[in-house]
Amino acid sequence: MTAYRYGEYHDGPDPLAPPYDVRAALDEMGDAILSGSTPVHALRDLLKRGLPGAQDRRGLDDMLREVRRRRRDLRESGRLDGTLEKARALLDKAIGQERAELFPDPADDARLREAELDALPDDTAGAIQELSSYQWRSAAARQTFEELRDLLRREVLDAQFRGLREALANPDPAAMERVRQMMADLNEMLEKDARGEHTQADFDAFMAKHGELFPEKPRNLDELVDILARRAAATQRMLASMTPRQREELGNLMSQTLDQAGLADQMRRLGESLYARRPDLAWDATERLTGEEPLGMGDAVTALEELADLSQLESALRQDYPGARLDDIDEAAVRRALGRSAVDDLEALKRIERELEEQGYLLRRRGKLELTPKAVRRLGETALRRVFASLDAGRRGDHDQHDAGSAGELTGSSRPWRFGDEQPVDVVRTLVNAVRAGGLRTDQAGGGRTAVKLSVDDFEVAETERRSAAAVCLLVDLSYSMALRGTWAAAKQTALALQALVASKFPQDAVQIIGFSNYARVLQPDELAGLDWDMVQGTNLHHALLIAGRHLDRHPDFEPVVLVVTDGEPTAHLLRNGRSAFEWPPSPETLELTLSEVDKMTRRRATINVFMLAGDDRLKEFVDEVARRNGGRVFSPSADRLGEYVVSDFLRVRRAR
Repeated sequence: MTAYRYGEYHDGPDPLAPPYDVRAALDEMGDAILSGSTPVHALRDLLKRGLPGAQDRRGLDDMLREVRRRRRDLRESGRLDGTLEKARALLDKAIGQERAELFPDPADDARLREAELDALPDDTAGAIQELSSYQWRSAAARQTFEELRDLLRREVLDAQFRGLREALANPDPAAMERVRQMMADLNEMLEKDARGEHTQADFDAFMAKHGELFPEKPRNLDELVDILARRAAATQRMLASMTPRQREELGNLMSQTLDQAGLADQMRRLGESLYARRPDLAWDATERLTGEEPLGMGDAVTALEELADLSQLESALRQDYPGARLDDIDEAAVRRALGRSAVDDLEALKRIERELEEQGYLLRRRGKLELTPKAVRRLGETALRRVFASLDAGRRGDHDQHDAGSAGELTGSSRPWRFGDEQPVDVVRTLVNAVRAGGLRTDQAGGGRTAVKLSVDDFEVAETERRSAAAVCLLVDLSYSMALRGTWAAAKQTALALQALVASKFPQDAVQIIGFSNYARVLQPDELAGLDWDMVQGTNLHHALLIAGRHLDRHPDFEPVVLVVTDGEPTAHLLRNGRSAFEWPPSPETLELTLSEVDKMTRRRATINVFMLAGDDRLKEFVDEVARRNGGRVFSPSADRLGEYVVSDFLRVRRAR
């Protein structure tokens, strides 16, 4: 018999866990999309704002503000010439101590030494170079000069390798020898890698031997190269950001220090390797530090290194370049700049972007982000909820006929069964009728059990509402004026809400949404959310009514419902050759052809209700004529109440039918 053992699942995500809920995120995007934004911009705005509510995750804008604050603080943290200033101070102190020792001595040797001190070069590097072979008379001056050389050695090496300042805090020749050996081993490993001979085992052996000199704890050679290259590039930027005199002095001091430490050749080889591997870094860029506090060389390089990281991170967080994605943001840079919590916030944002695609709400096609039909349905439901939220509770009914039918919801009442009825049997009332008619009896042969005898007259059926089918046409103006007046977003919300209402509440209806500008076209449900207005001239209601008429003719037994949303009178019509003719003010031919289609709608028994989004006198005259010919109604809602007017009028018409 096979034995089974059960335990906690460790092989990836829990397969039984519920899917990540991105509906709140989609609804947040929907607010922007239903206001006229594209899916790309809506997602970008959501990621910038972050997730409000219980999750309360920071967005990209919050991280961006923190990055900019950090950059400002770093720029104001100090100035770059701190090492030069401190070196000059120690040099002056050593020379002063030597002069104090020489002054009381009347011997010629003392005067010669004083003359040698007087002839020192003005620049710090040149003076230190001259004094490197000077025989100090003062023990205090000799100690100060050694302190100066130790300072330079620590600062120069710390500028190249973060953490070496602490390793060289004590003037131990053995510590300096470890640094020389590390440099030699590092260059050998890089050259071996350039030949394609490097292995992870080589790197592990290097870190086992020299790991204490690298506080960043890199896991492989690529990470180590990245750390060292960014540090070396920051050192070059520090030199480039100084004045020419400061750059020359500090450059000479660095060269002297590396020569005296026996590291000049190794450092040159390392610099060439790092530049060859990371030429993309801003090696020669300049950066101004405006603070008053003098920074040591290692601290200045660290500040410039962090500024470069923050600059790249700021560019990635802005997400304002074509094809920008959250995967472009370096998590390591976020962790260095903003801490672990920011990494968690970034991962939450990435998950939203990823889950919206994986759960079928968003689709990338040729680099373009599109809403799927599933997302459009969700946005339509959101738009419909908003509309219903503004309606009175008493106006939220289905459209039904009061005579009984078999396709709708149960009414709660029943009636006697008639031949041909398809409604469900009301079992309780049927049994009650049988008992009242004397059908209750005891079956002695069956052990005394009580039985109910049913007859045809006992049966009752549950009444249901009868649903009538409607052919619905919503004609939406897509002309440029809709965008200029700020009514386009409301029109799109209305179309989505009506589509969602018909699909969910009245599936037997045949709905067609028609957009019209210079031409008219049928709009599919999955393109409504991402639909934009047409930057063309012309309001071709004539063409739209033609298409709507064909839709009604295809459903002759359906009740016709025609709704028109527009902000302007007709200014275009369709010619016999299929071309659109535009003229402003509207030509008599345009008005005549459009009203002719209105008359055809009237003969189809289709009432046209017009929702007028502007108050122009010409538009008022036209819609009044439409109402006179057709018998429909004219509404003049504000843009924010358009959806409420259209949906409630649709429900009113269907109830009346």
